[in-house]
Amino acid sequence: MNDVRFETGEVGRLARTVLDAVGAVVVGKRDALELVLAGILAGGHVLLEDLPGLGKTLTARSFAQALGLDFRRLQFTPDLLPADVTGSFLYDQSKGDFTFRAGPVFTNLLLADEINRTPPKTQAALLEAMQEKQVSVEGVTYRLEAPFHVLATANPIEYEGTYPLPEAQLDRFLLRVSFGYPTHDEEWDVLRRRMSRRREESELAAVVDPATLLAMQAALEDVVVEDSLGHYIVELTAATRAHPSVLVGASPRGSLALLLLARARAAMAGRDFVVPEDVKEVAVPALAHRITLRPEMWLRRVDPAFVVNEVLDQTPAPASGALPSHAADQVAH
Repeated sequence: MNDVRFETGEVGRLARTVLDAVGAVVVGKRDALELVLAGILAGGHVLLEDLPGLGKTLTARSFAQALGLDFRRLQFTPDLLPADVTGSFLYDQSKGDFTFRAGPVFTNLLLADEINRTPPKTQAALLEAMQEKQVSVEGVTYRLEAPFHVLATANPIEYEGTYPLPEAQLDRFLLRVSFGYPTHDEEWDVLRRRMSRRREESELAAVVDPATLLAMQAALEDVVVEDSLGHYIVELTAATRAHPSVLVGASPRGSLALLLLARARAAMAGRDFVVPEDVKEVAVPALAHRITLRPEMWLRRVDPAFVVNEVLDQTPAPASGALPSHAADQVAH
């Protein structure tokens, strides 16, 4: 059991150190990296959806190294079986009995690379482990050791031969993050750093260890969310269900994702309370992938992110006077 306790100010300091370390390798993506770390601190799983070659795999490996986590990468392919994820029983001739061989899901941080390229049965095996933090094989249940996080990647192109995640399974990811193309200067910086280190791979020293990460996650429970902000979160999520462009809006799991991610953003900023800006910054990555648009909206080039931004514009945020009495000093800082 982890007995280490952190104040939110210490969580913010450690988070910045981790982000600085990862940012030394993943160039020019600070905002996206902050969202990924917020998802990890909030105890969730992250879907990295973007075009090939934009640093998704590098991001996962770099976070594992900086956080001191055991890391495994599983390349999802059309012939991958559930047992290739969870593990299976093999016959041990020396013992004359079957023994369990753990699969790659038994790790701290699993990179599920191109999760949309494997059949639904295999996707379900991973998603069950994500939700239950355990796997069941031949009637035997095995717990996954904490911390356990999945960073899954998906390419939004080349749909031939893929198995897109259904909305109900997308809902299992705490947030979805995209990186986008780098600027000219950022792309040149990638080339410059590659020439400077004189090798392809980049190695990061561990900034924290698994016990420290668990303590950082536990500290989020001390981050205060005023009732007015809680109602604001619920109103934002409910507004996605009433939007005229939406067929199915975000479920209460979306509200919970907003709450957890807003707490993580506050702690990363060194605060022990949430402000409306924390909620607004995580609204699109937390809610957009939980929304199903009406079919005709695709013809009008309306996407879920547009809907969430429109909901943010139309839903009044709580006044600053609703924040805790000690908030002024921390906000000013």
